[in-house]
Amino acid sequence: MSPTITTSSEANGNVSAATARAAASAAASAEAAGPQPVTMAKALNTALADAMHADSSVLVFGEDVGMLGGVFRITDGLTATFGEQRCFDTPLAESGIVGMAVGMAINGMRPVIEMQFDAFAYPAFEQIVSHVAKMHNRTKGAVKLPLVIRIPYGGGIGGVEHHCDSSESYYAHTAGLKVYTPATVADGYRMLREAIDSDDPVIFMEPKKMYWTKDQVDLGELRRQHAEGTTTGHTSEGRAAVARPGTDATLIAYGPSVPTALAAAEAAALEGRSLEVIDVRTIVPFDDATVCESVRKTGRAVVIAEAHGFASVSSEIVARVQERCFHYLAAPIRRVTGFDVPYPAPKLEKYYLPGVDRILDAVDDLQWEN
Repeated sequence: MSPTITTSSEANGNVSAATARAAASAAASAEAAGPQPVTMAKALNTALADAMHADSSVLVFGEDVGMLGGVFRITDGLTATFGEQRCFDTPLAESGIVGMAVGMAINGMRPVIEMQFDAFAYPAFEQIVSHVAKMHNRTKGAVKLPLVIRIPYGGGIGGVEHHCDSSESYYAHTAGLKVYTPATVADGYRMLREAIDSDDPVIFMEPKKMYWTKDQVDLGELRRQHAEGTTTGHTSEGRAAVARPGTDATLIAYGPSVPTALAAAEAAALEGRSLEVIDVRTIVPFDDATVCESVRKTGRAVVIAEAHGFASVSSEIVARVQERCFHYLAAPIRRVTGFDVPYPAPKLEKYYLPGVDRILDAVDDLQWEN
């Protein structure tokens, strides 16, 4: 049975002084440690814990996110630290999870909910499109919906259909939603904290094959940067990143496709070709300025995504770049995407997902002069 939900003021008293001190002590220890190997899963978990510690109105709930800590252990330890009033399991009913979160957000809470796998969110799609995305506009701005919907997405884990979808285009097409997708460990922490702080609903797409990616990250520094950003207004939202500089062509990617693009750029360098890699970071809002600055410089572009190519985010990126950079292009923009078929069986996913060879083939097709 789900626990009784309290107001934000009541929730503040549910975390004991000892628990609060323990959380503060853990944060201080992390800050003193400096750069350390951190997985994206750990960065996301830390972001959730820090947000819950900073704001008693932040709640985390979903299927198996409580004592189990989630299928991918992103919520590990949150129930033990903050209690069942703040992090709890729900029935297996995604529509109910989102509907309850809408009500909580309207009434002053900041719910962060987990859709266990990408395609598991489809039963809640009506709630997301009809209510989450439209409530602010429907009420002429009177009602805000500070709600984060976390969705593990994409392939590369040997999963079957309904566990490896790339569903970002559905959400990007829905006006009223922000769509974030981190591709680095640091961005996992940074962007999830910003999503939770947002007064608008955010679809937070987490590349599940990157949960175990490790980077040298200073969590204390990320906390400092977040605190500084909240006062200066500087955020990652709508800001793409140059993941690798280059001069000959631009590879535009997001989420799980960014490391693939970087691997392709590394391989191209061995052949004497300099490829710039742009990490989109937030699909909505989209950073036209950074992307187009790169394409105008290189004159050639390839867009890379795991999702189907037809009527997709990759299609939109191609259209936006073509509209803004037409007179700078030396060749048509190419795309390397998942094929327009249902997600294949695990043994076949390596043929379905964009890979280095497919990307390099697309680069070779950019009408180079001999």
